[in-house]
Amino acid sequence: MSFLPLDRQLSKSYQKQDNLYIPNRLRNRARITKGFKGKKRETLLGNRNCRLRTFKQIGLGFATPETAKTGDFVDRKCPWTGDRVSIRGKIIRGVVLSAGAMTNTIVIRRNYLQYVPKYNRFEKRHKNVSAHCSPAFLGIKEGDIVTIGECRPLSKTVMFNVIDHKVMAPSAQKVRKVFRIY
Repeated sequence: MSFLPLDRQLSKSYQKQDNLYIPNRLRNRARITKGFKGKKRETLLGNRNCRLRTFKQIGLGFATPETAKTGDFVDRKCPWTGDRVSIRGKIIRGVVLSAGAMTNTIVIRRNYLQYVPKYNRFEKRHKNVSAHCSPAFLGIKEGDIVTIGECRPLSKTVMFNVIDHKVMAPSAQKVRKVFRIY
């Protein structure tokens, strides 16, 4: 199992990452790929004293971030390193309204057009969506464009997980309520 040192623990409970069982004869290999309930899971291995790290591919054409492969964070709600979170359903892109106000949660503004049949035109609308932001994505700021995927309910208001991040130019980050479709 992957344990964080006590000085790196971020919450009150002791954090550890659940791993696959790896026999001692296989610990010298660089990487092991093994089936786990129909999904591919990979475990990074080094020498015998190395800390084990388990991650998986979420599919849908999204690559696993390097910080999820080599980082030392423990997040059970992360789609790559968590144990019970899978991305299914809607994939939404939007701009970040609030980052850092809540722990590992960001608020995204999703713009869309709604058709009004009476006037035969479209009206602009938006919704704010809360999403879990894994520690694999460092440096998400207000104004950045993120892609979120639907997962099981993680809390009362969070049912999405960040799966991709695109940094915006500093001049574009100041605009908060501009209607843009991504």
